[in-house]
Amino acid sequence: MTEQYQTVFEGGTGEITEKKSRFIATIRPVETEEEALAFIDEMRKKYWDARHNCSAYVLGERQEIMRCSDDGEPSQTAGKPMMDVLTGAGLTNTAVVVTRYFGGTLLGTGGLVRAYSGAVLEGLKNSHIITKCRGTRLSVGTDYNGIGKLKYLFGQRQIPMMEEEYTDKVRFVVLVPVSQVAEIKKAVTEATSGQADIQEAGSLYYAVVDGEYICF
Repeated sequence: MTEQYQTVFEGGTGEITEKKSRFIATIRPVETEEEALAFIDEMRKKYWDARHNCSAYVLGERQEIMRCSDDGEPSQTAGKPMMDVLTGAGLTNTAVVVTRYFGGTLLGTGGLVRAYSGAVLEGLKNSHIITKCRGTRLSVGTDYNGIGKLKYLFGQRQIPMMEEEYTDKVRFVVLVPVSQVAEIKKAVTEATSGQADIQEAGSLYYAVVDGEYICF
């Protein structure tokens, strides 16, 4: 698992016009090739009367899978430039279809590359892009004397508390960036004079969306 990567949280659309040809970009988050292919098929059905429905998608935490299609446009003038925009923006688990309604004027190789790239950029402007970070859930148990110290520590380090349980003792579940786990464990141990019970409760990806922590 990589420490973080960028992806689309909510897809968007964008449209540009070049010499009366309309280029409509539709962007969507996807997790698998099956999802990407289903999305491409959906767009082809929606825009069945268009001249071309070119596509590109990138999958995997390290962009391991990259596929694209020119859908009848001259080779390397549509799908590849579209994919280059996605990878250039550092995105993965993202698919895009650019629909072209032909306006009657040929654009030439360079014109097509600019148009398809430009449509994707316009679509990304209207999409919600997030950074997914790898984190570890730490379960921290303490007696009631440690509550104030731990809450101060987590607040100071901007470590979000996901759960709180109060019984004869107190247990907090906090979300810690994977790169800070050892540091936070040490800080908790020092703050509680070694009395805290610290357990790792699994790894996951999370993102901050509109000020809220969302786990995936």
